[in-house]
Amino acid sequence: MNKLSIDQVDLKGKRVFIRVDFNVPLENGEVSDDTRIRKAIPTIKYAVDQGARVIVASHLGRPQGEPKPEYSLRPVASVFGGLLGEPVSFAEDCVGDTAKSAVEALSGGDVLLLENLRFHKQEKENDDDFARDLASLADVYVNDAFGTAHRAHASTEGITRFVDTCAAGFLMKSEIDYFNKSMTHPKRPLAAIVGGAKVSTKLQALDHLVDKCDIMLIGGGMTFTFLKYIGLEIGDNILEEDMVREAGEIMAKAKSKGVRFYLPVDFVIADTIDDDAPVDHVTFQELPKGKIAPDIGPATIELFKLAIKNAKTIIWNGPTGVFEKKPFAGGTMAMVEALAESDALTVVGGGDSVKAVNMAKAADKIDFVSTGGGAFLELMEGKTLPGLAALDDVG
Repeated sequence: MNKLSIDQVDLKGKRVFIRVDFNVPLENGEVSDDTRIRKAIPTIKYAVDQGARVIVASHLGRPQGEPKPEYSLRPVASVFGGLLGEPVSFAEDCVGDTAKSAVEALSGGDVLLLENLRFHKQEKENDDDFARDLASLADVYVNDAFGTAHRAHASTEGITRFVDTCAAGFLMKSEIDYFNKSMTHPKRPLAAIVGGAKVSTKLQALDHLVDKCDIMLIGGGMTFTFLKYIGLEIGDNILEEDMVREAGEIMAKAKSKGVRFYLPVDFVIADTIDDDAPVDHVTFQELPKGKIAPDIGPATIELFKLAIKNAKTIIWNGPTGVFEKKPFAGGTMAMVEALAESDALTVVGGGDSVKAVNMAKAADKIDFVSTGGGAFLELMEGKTLPGLAALDDVG
């Protein structure tokens, strides 16, 4: 996977349409977390420094295909300009005469932010006419929104059919590079830590990872479907009856391929998932009825640390417990610590895993923290991302 990068394109004086992910949280009409804006700054700053006329486009929230003031990107424009260190003008629409006039007013080095793409239902429908209208604003298209690359929308896939040059921004390029380093050409042993509530949501990823990795660790609610397969009682924990056979097939496939496959050997148990819930510890053979197990136990933490100790590459997707609640945060935070202290190449993706890393203030100790939840998972599943596939290939 080798895509044309923005730094391989002549941008001077050209209209450069940059699709970013400014889907940031707003509180009382103000941006409450500017992380996604900051992530896009290097690509936009590069285009500005090259003398491009920069058009920035994004979605925000779920306005259901019609203009809604609470989903306007206008509050983002001032924060964006402050982080960029450049004035940012704002267009009240992303297509039509309003957008075209705003683009025509740009000089080299100027930056324009368009209004929310999803104010038009044709965006999510990947409508050809809407995509063509977006493309009419551009000489060069750049996608730097990895988090939306798994969606074939007009601004991520359709537009590329009507623009001659389509490149990856620096953020997108980093995602590609680290995917190649961790999955396509990894240093071995490659360890995959997969958590989350349900086997059904991770089944394809698990199946694909078994073909790729040397070590697999399972955590979170999905654990109990695996334990059910091997004949154990699971208390009052999550069970996907229709996934028990599939869980067994994953385990059998891992065994046939020589993948070292680890399930938790003990758990933190409680009556409820509350911050003040009294807890106890049991082995995986002793999960009692009437109790739930919202986290892995201390023996599993040590087992998992030992299992990945000599790994050269570690991929993590999905927490090992309900880390948002203090009594059940130990396992997930221990995994963050283990990755932060590892000499392996460490890659973390998925909203909850990234949230855990940020809670632990450990992002600077992880080699790469992916910006795409669904997109990262689909790459782990071996799928082709439409927004990524649509960019120009090189080499």
